[in-house]
Amino acid sequence: MKNRWIESQAAAIAGEGDNLGLRVYTSQLLGAEADLVLHGGGNTSVKGELKNVFGEMESVLFVKGSGWDLRTIQGAGFPAVKMDHLLRLGELDSLSDSEMMRQLRLALLDPAAPTPSVEAILHALIPHKYVDHSHADAVVAISNSPNGEVMLQEIYGNEVLILPYTMPGFILAKQVAQATASVEWSSLRGIVLLHHGIFTFDKDAGACYSTMIELVSKAEQYLKEKMGTTGLAAADYDPDAEDCLQLSRLRGFAAGVMGRPVLLRLETSSQATGFASLKNCAELATRGPLTPDHTIHTKAFAAIFADDPVQGLQQFQADYRDYFEKHSDESHQCLDSMPRYGVWRDKGMVYLAPNQKRLGIVQDISQHTIKSIQQAQLLGGWQTLPSQDLFDVEYWELEQAKLKSLVKVPEFEGKVVVVSGAASGIGRACVQEFIDQGAVVLALDIAQDFAAQFESACVLPIHCDVTDSVAIDDALRQMVVEFGGIDIVVSNAGSFPASQSLEDMDDDNWESSQRLNLGSHMKLLRSATPFLRNGIDPAVVIVASKNVPAPGPGAAAYSVAKAGLTQMARVAALELGEAGIRVNVLHPNAVYDTAIWTDEVLASRAQYYGVSVEEYKTSNVLRTEVESIDVAKAAVLFAGGLLTKTTGAQLPIDGGNERVI
Repeated sequence: MKNRWIESQAAAIAGEGDNLGLRVYTSQLLGAEADLVLHGGGNTSVKGELKNVFGEMESVLFVKGSGWDLRTIQGAGFPAVKMDHLLRLGELDSLSDSEMMRQLRLALLDPAAPTPSVEAILHALIPHKYVDHSHADAVVAISNSPNGEVMLQEIYGNEVLILPYTMPGFILAKQVAQATASVEWSSLRGIVLLHHGIFTFDKDAGACYSTMIELVSKAEQYLKEKMGTTGLAAADYDPDAEDCLQLSRLRGFAAGVMGRPVLLRLETSSQATGFASLKNCAELATRGPLTPDHTIHTKAFAAIFADDPVQGLQQFQADYRDYFEKHSDESHQCLDSMPRYGVWRDKGMVYLAPNQKRLGIVQDISQHTIKSIQQAQLLGGWQTLPSQDLFDVEYWELEQAKLKSLVKVPEFEGKVVVVSGAASGIGRACVQEFIDQGAVVLALDIAQDFAAQFESACVLPIHCDVTDSVAIDDALRQMVVEFGGIDIVVSNAGSFPASQSLEDMDDDNWESSQRLNLGSHMKLLRSATPFLRNGIDPAVVIVASKNVPAPGPGAAAYSVAKAGLTQMARVAALELGEAGIRVNVLHPNAVYDTAIWTDEVLASRAQYYGVSVEEYKTSNVLRTEVESIDVAKAAVLFAGGLLTKTTGAQLPIDGGNERVI
């Protein structure tokens, strides 16, 4: 493992006498290593002093706050907790988790600060200025083998104290305190908690961090030597059209189990497919997680999918109910029985989660888990904690308390949206509006390099000619593999051709307009419909034009195509209604922040009507300029939960047009 310490950077921080700054610096170095900590895992601290309201210097522990990620943590992520209070808590014989968290908040110098880590008492009891704690893959993988403790003793000798697993929080703090009561701390460089992780400590920030890197590197080297030339299983698989339909069907059933929309991802990297191709992959994936902490994100075991993935989902539900009934008592409330990850035999790994962020967390944890499983197998077998211990973390008192708090989620969280013509104007506004409300979006456009404008991980931008059926099919399949299905299609791609009377109409002008402004929408709808049938509250929004109810002279190529598009939408509403798919139409007019309305087109149309460009832009009943965001909000309205009984409707977004009215 690489030591990322840069002396010049550290010296600049230390030169200012900023111990907390050094704490932030080395915490971020730890967070930069995914093999050490994942998604908020691990915690760090530094002991220091702060002046209280009475002007007295008070000993405090700056410890990582709950919810902060070591990769990006800043000083605000280290709430100051009174040391004397923490040490007195450590002397108690017993302390419930909920009372411990209440006491930790009472011990804060700033009541508005983040809640301290559940390991705050343990950090306080360790008599060193700096304390680092990680869930290092290599260390935990070794401990998850039959002779893990013996191997770790072989690796570290007497410089590291090795302790059996126990629940995090007060119980762990008491365990460490008792185990070190007669130990000379100066003789220890670290503490390994089996199936959990590793602690290092020192008076110096750099030494504490470097010790962590050194000790973990020793475990990595040990694994490398034991594995020899044996690498991780690898195989190749390319999902086909039938796989994608299966995924969308599985996602629909999973959403029913979860009771809300969910996202699903199929990973077919060589490592994921390689693991799924192992003969005993099902047995390995259901033994348990890399560390019990992961159960909060991934549940205690995986689902196994085969020819019919839905059957695998149903089997997981039955197994999960058995697991809950076996270990629960009257104080427990059963969580949802939707798996968070699974193995699709010979194909790859499947991940499920309610939103994009949590989907990434599940994928990252699973990737590290399947690697560690194979490493532990070479050490004698993958051996996790008993299921009761896993249950105790998944159904931890602190986690159960969260069920009682109502958290409002964005309307489209867990929903999958496709937007064509996404590079600018109405399309771009639709993409932004949907992701702002929690959706993930497939953004399609023919513009070169348009993907650079979308930095959100919730957007999959794909360069696509929507007049090309093959390109559309490929793009939709990529989206289904990435997020599991399609719920909403905003068919928006279009262009305004050169103004020509019918008498002077050029064949190419006419045919290109029909191809893009009409034909491409049919092709997108045709390709998306099989996925929409498996979608969650599926909806289609067709972006047509004011030119349908009120065409203008010189715009026949555009008006006729949009009229045909509207008629197609009406037919689609009739045909798809039995599947619960709503199809509605928007008729924008005078939306000038779009690619269609170039300065030349604007000038031409204004000249035709004998008005200025400004007068032309506000020539509606409300005397207002219509913008792309106005159309996007209407698209969201049609796709959302307020108009679930509406299909086949046409809505003008035009500021009021006298000819339409």
